[in-house]
Amino acid sequence: MNILDVIIEQKLLEISIQSVKTPIKNLKLAQREIPIISLKDTLSKAKTQIISEIKQKSPSEGQILKIDNIIEIAKDFEKNGAAAISVLTDKEFFGGSLELLKEIKNVIKIPVLRKDFIISEYQVYESYLSGADAILLIAEALDDFQLKNLYQLSTKLGMDTLIEFHSKKYLDIILEIKPSIVGVNSRNLETMKVDISWFEKMIKSLPENSLKVAESGIKNSENYKYISALGYDGVLIGTSLMKKSEPGKFLKELYNSSSEK
Repeated sequence: MNILDVIIEQKLLEISIQSVKTPIKNLKLAQREIPIISLKDTLSKAKTQIISEIKQKSPSEGQILKIDNIIEIAKDFEKNGAAAISVLTDKEFFGGSLELLKEIKNVIKIPVLRKDFIISEYQVYESYLSGADAILLIAEALDDFQLKNLYQLSTKLGMDTLIEFHSKKYLDIILEIKPSIVGVNSRNLETMKVDISWFEKMIKSLPENSLKVAESGIKNSENYKYISALGYDGVLIGTSLMKKSEPGKFLKELYNSSSEK
């Protein structure tokens, strides 16, 4: 059993417990109080936009962030030009929570992406009511029916959806759905190995009219410029930012590097 299988098993358990506490029918009847900000619009700007991620730990890196000023980091990301903030809400493997997402949403004015292993309608409604402007769906974690169903539900609720995949075998369903935002993950979720050249290998296979986001393995300005030159509309950066003593400053340096001659 690989790490993705382990995480999915944990998600099924969490959803089962949470749905007893708050049945999905209650979620469907509840009203969202915060307006949705379009992730699609923020990624449509000329420069390759950066989605800055709040991630405290991961299965591949262990503990990443050991400081308490997470909210200040989120505000600093916004100040230094982040197009959006991705918040890891998985607690068991990544140290996040929906409460953290809510706290961040309350102090910034850019889109918030809920990044988690979303495998059920319950989590989509939960994301919507918690203030997420967009959600991540991982093709490797879902069958074709689930992927289409959850994408359609998220769209119906007004949220943008970033559909992420790594393996070429998911290209057919990606091309069928034609998501407004598609993400290529350079990390193989079964082995956790990263290959940044994967972005170049996949770019021409992606739906023509989808906004394209590169995920995982972006460590420095050279990586950012390389991905920007390939034609990606955005990059999602987590670990490399979180490891810096001044994450916001590093974010600004990445943006400035694209204008260097």
